[in-house]
Amino acid sequence: MKGKLGMIMVAAAIVIGAMATYGRDRENSGEVQKELAESILRFHVLANSDSQEDQNLKLKVKEQVIAYLEPYLQEEQLSLEESKRIVENHKEEVIALAENVIKENGYQYEVTAELTRDFFPVKSYGDVTLPAGEYEAFRIQIGEAQGKNWWCILYPPLCFVDATYGYVPEDSKEMLKNIMDEECYKVITEGGCAKGEVEVRFKLWDLLSGLF
Repeated sequence: MKGKLGMIMVAAAIVIGAMATYGRDRENSGEVQKELAESILRFHVLANSDSQEDQNLKLKVKEQVIAYLEPYLQEEQLSLEESKRIVENHKEEVIALAENVIKENGYQYEVTAELTRDFFPVKSYGDVTLPAGEYEAFRIQIGEAQGKNWWCILYPPLCFVDATYGYVPEDSKEMLKNIMDEECYKVITEGGCAKGEVEVRFKLWDLLSGLF
């Protein structure tokens, strides 16, 4: 009986330690998110629905908008605030461009575009992982905007690189590195924001399952 009680006490101590580690991971992730939120501008295009046709249309819209914005946002030495002003100043042109793409493809959806701040879940763009939290974003909504979104990072200008193959080019990552401290940069490029928390949860589950 004493042996079993001792094992339970040891396991409980391990669980408490793991929970403390999990708490620190969450706190660190929150600090990274806050720094990121003040340093980047996200870009989202929301489809009318999740139908294949609407999803394809969303991608056509984003391609044209990205091509239109690229010359303005690729200028050297742009700041975050300057990038936001550029996007805001060209908002009406972006809406007109998106609506034209939609009409050319045989649809009549309305389009809205705005700079907004909202909560976003953990998301990965290539091998860069952004922790969950509130971010500012330039958001385009097509029709009912009930479908999945396409997203990237407008500032620094990572939207103009191809992350299809699961990684962001090193010279583009350097842009992120230049606006963050080293530890925060490591967290978002090494998957710590999401992976660390998940691993701790599994450890806790394994320990509790062993007890009961």
